[in-house]
Amino acid sequence: MTEERRKKLSSLSIFFPVYNDWGTITTMAAQAITAAEKITDDYEVILVDDGSEEKTQEILTFLESRFPQIRVIHHERNRGYGGALRTGFREARKEFVFYTDGDAQYDVRQLLLLADAMNEEVDVVNGFKIKRHDPYYRVVLGKIYQYTSKFLFSLPIEDVDCDFRLMRRSIFDRFELTSNSGTICVEMIHKMSRSGCRFAEVGVNHFFRSSGKSQFFNFVRLYHVARDFSKLWFRLVVRKEGVHAQA
Repeated sequence: MTEERRKKLSSLSIFFPVYNDWGTITTMAAQAITAAEKITDDYEVILVDDGSEEKTQEILTFLESRFPQIRVIHHERNRGYGGALRTGFREARKEFVFYTDGDAQYDVRQLLLLADAMNEEVDVVNGFKIKRHDPYYRVVLGKIYQYTSKFLFSLPIEDVDCDFRLMRRSIFDRFELTSNSGTICVEMIHKMSRSGCRFAEVGVNHFFRSSGKSQFFNFVRLYHVARDFSKLWFRLVVRKEGVHAQA
């Protein structure tokens, strides 16, 4: 596909939630800029520092000073994965929004695949992991979480746990996100579906984590995630809260 055909997005915000991802975020940010320039002439890159340690903060400060396209948002304390995503969506200024994690488990250059799938009939292009590369226990827990979420929340996509998404920014006018934990992805996809969003799915590669810490598959947090998951199901499915308007 030619460069001219790839430049199909009017404007684009790319953001990464960053938590101690000092070993990968520089490469991720550089690849984001390279990918963005192939699909739009108007873009920004937002790095949401979710209370990282000093080493990561120093790298983020350097990136912001070196690249005019990059803007860094600092959380004074760790707000959790959901809190970082909510900040990223709130700070995004362009018509389309793409996000993925800052730990390099996804190749941000595959954003081009999502852009190719975006058209006037689609509001959200969601990636799905062609093959998950994680320790065995995380693969098993991930499958359980994925199928349970899809069944209990009637999710319209294959892989709610794939944080590799391209969306129209305007859809966030229809609802408010409230989760601070990793359950925000279930909340987001459920509310998108209820508000009438149209989905497309694209297979993407997944890699072993090389830097940083998982904020989700951590045994200390599993109890809290299960609690948040149950509360979310009661609010969204039983009480049907959260969507302001239908598409």
